Amino acid sequence: MVRTGSASMAAGPTLAVVAREAGVSVPTASKVVNGREDVAPETRRRVTEALDRLGYVRRPRFDAAKTPGLVDLVVHSLDTSWSGAVLHGVEAAAHDAGLEVVVSAGLTRTRGGRPERGWLDKLIARGSSGVLFNLAELTASQYAWLEQHRIPFVMIDPVLEPPPGVVSVGAANWHGGVIATEHLLALGHERIAVIAGHQRKMCSTARVAGYRSALASAGVRHRPEYVRHAGFDEGVARRRMLDLLDLPEPPTAVFVCSDRMALGVYEALAERGLSVPDDLSVVGFDDLPEARWIAPALTTVRQPLSEMAATALRLLVRMMDGDRPESTRTELSTRLVQRSSTAGPRDRSPR
Repeated sequence: MVRTGSASMAAGPTLAVVAREAGVSVPTASKVVNGREDVAPETRRRVTEALDRLGYVRRPRFDAAKTPGLVDLVVHSLDTSWSGAVLHGVEAAAHDAGLEVVVSAGLTRTRGGRPERGWLDKLIARGSSGVLFNLAELTASQYAWLEQHRIPFVMIDPVLEPPPGVVSVGAANWHGGVIATEHLLALGHERIAVIAGHQRKMCSTARVAGYRSALASAGVRHRPEYVRHAGFDEGVARRRMLDLLDLPEPPTAVFVCSDRMALGVYEALAERGLSVPDDLSVVGFDDLPEARWIAPALTTVRQPLSEMAATALRLLVRMMDGDRPESTRTELSTRLVQRSSTAGPRDRSPR
């Protein structure tokens, strides 16, 4: 990562060179660079490809070292309580730091393998001094673009392992998987399943690893058929739970790696006429408001979403001031919140 410093950039192709390469006028190329909408899609494509091919560096209109008053927050979506918790944490920390925040949703996708350059150029045009990415999956080109423009950024709960040097904030997911499973073991369960998120996502693999570690420490046999992935999707989690119930020896408890997926598990059990926790104990992960609303209230692992977001904002402010965090990875602790969805196993199998 390149620290924020002088706004000067290394010499590169001029806008006139880009315009000539794309076969357009300089004013048209300028419109594309500045994120203007009044450009035909085919023209925008040609200019964008020329920008990338030639390595054009957009010259900022501001000095990030002198005007750190605006930061961007890019979230996966805006319609979940997860996003609400992240927004709350960022807003509170930004208020304390005297910053304003621009919020965007789902704007880090790629088209045809190329980054959505228009949003990145708008970032420069509006004078943002830094970016927070939540649950974002950036491409190598997007990482390179941010570093090339000397824009500091911090990842909140990154989807994949970030490149070396990228600063990120997350939760102690492995420990969360351990304490969720240990809680069920302490209640007397041994047939414990796990419904995980995506197989390749950092948080999901860490939670499953914690689950397996807790089983191994207790001397309980790991059953591969008890490990299911539902991609953090409530409907898929419902189907995975039904599959688990159809096993010759179904589980007596399940660790569900998100509260939203736990809602799907509750639905599957209701379809089979089973109850929580009499027929099956359920532990979730996140401690979203939904965990308290459902009946029975969900025992879950709390990850401090608002605190993670606030920590990321404070790290970003330090980077905007030219400081380099001592560690690129910050993990906040997770803890078990016991409610009413867990109990000891019954003698009979839940069928």
